[in-house]
Amino acid sequence: MNYEIKDFNKEVIEKSNTTPVLVDFWAEWCAPCRTLGPTLEKLAEKYKDKFSFAKVDTDANQEVAVKYGIKSIPTVKLFINGEVADEFSGALPEKMIEEWLDKALPSEEKELLKNARSLINTEPEKSKEILEKLNSLQPDNFEVKVVLAKLLLFENPAKSLQLIDGYENEISNTDEAESVYTIAVMFKKLVKSDQLPDADVKDIYISAIDDLQKMNFDGALEKFINVIREDRQYDGDGARKVCIAIFKYLGEEHPITQKHRRDFGSALYI
Repeated sequence: MNYEIKDFNKEVIEKSNTTPVLVDFWAEWCAPCRTLGPTLEKLAEKYKDKFSFAKVDTDANQEVAVKYGIKSIPTVKLFINGEVADEFSGALPEKMIEEWLDKALPSEEKELLKNARSLINTEPEKSKEILEKLNSLQPDNFEVKVVLAKLLLFENPAKSLQLIDGYENEISNTDEAESVYTIAVMFKKLVKSDQLPDADVKDIYISAIDDLQKMNFDGALEKFINVIREDRQYDGDGARKVCIAIFKYLGEEHPITQKHRRDFGSALYI
């Protein structure tokens, strides 16, 4: 089957508005391209219900190659809604390409997960319902587990820890998982506060954890930063670790993160 395009705008850009288009940028003289090509064509047949496949000879389509920044070949780009959604370079083995496709291609489940993320703060119960359904349908989807763990963190920290168990062995979403883990462990310390080391900062540290459990992030960060200033190494550098976890939990653009980031940084170097 001939996958070479004749009209890039029509066969790739316009078509990608209705169907994802996987584009193989290649050239006849390129040996790795000749290795990758048959693999992509095989996968194009296997995934024909999920994307359309097109090949672009960079020698014959130099303007297109320049426009999309093709500096080495083979380069493969996935176009969705007229834009490059993801890409890779080099003659990857079939298994790795399939893994890449599974992550890059849109799906109903990914849209549901995106929707669940958007509802966490406004409609948490609806978000929880979606996430629990996705978790039952995709028990190996770690991103779903992380988002659900994040949602349940203050309601059921033990369940959150269970969901992200073994997160250290995952490749993606580890920052989110680590923030959930760090905060959940802090809640355990509040229950066993008598086991925390005796020090001048102990009471303020406990008070900070209490604020955190009540989702008073502003108060918690202020107190944890004070602990860092007074006794940086208290509880195994716990105040610094949980500040970072809170920043990750809230996101870098959150007003509370931005409010405390500078004080946090200066406290580390007193």
